Amino acid sequence: MALEHAILVALSEQSGSGYELARRFDRSIGFFWSATHQQIYRVLKRMDDAGWVRGESIAQDGRPDKKVYRVSSAGRAELARWIAEPTEPAHLRNELAVKIRGASYGDTASLLAEVRRHRDEHAARLDLYERIARHDFPATRRRTGRALHQYLVLRGGIRIEEGFVAWCDEVLGALTADSTREPS
Repeated sequence: MALEHAILVALSEQSGSGYELARRFDRSIGFFWSATHQQIYRVLKRMDDAGWVRGESIAQDGRPDKKVYRVSSAGRAELARWIAEPTEPAHLRNELAVKIRGASYGDTASLLAEVRRHRDEHAARLDLYERIARHDFPATRRRTGRALHQYLVLRGGIRIEEGFVAWCDEVLGALTADSTREPS
């Protein structure tokens, strides 16, 4: 996926300035597709030049004008084309997994500390996703359209983090048990 498509999705949900878009990336889409503020501004310029978005200057009191971007009809067509395009299934590419595979060639105590660190970071992200789900998607509200689509992506993130935390717990238990056994 190109950053352009993530930006088209975000701007389709709500028009905004580059700054506003970057803030939304920090709080939502960025959990699944990250970009720096500088990348977002560069890509917005390229998208504006390509006709996928249109920027409108809005005057502000006591501050420079801000440029608010909206998806153009060409941008909507590109987004529809991209959504219909087949994608390759994701492959697990995880440096921690390679380290675990090579555990017998290194310091197990250091590896255990690293697995704990990863576990804690994934548990914190899981907690954040669950708080977002409770706040933004209460169980009493019926989800359809855009809200359903956003919720499904968030649920995917929750499931991934639940799985990663459980895997780390399994690794920690197995490596700890293995390190206390007598060498054969």
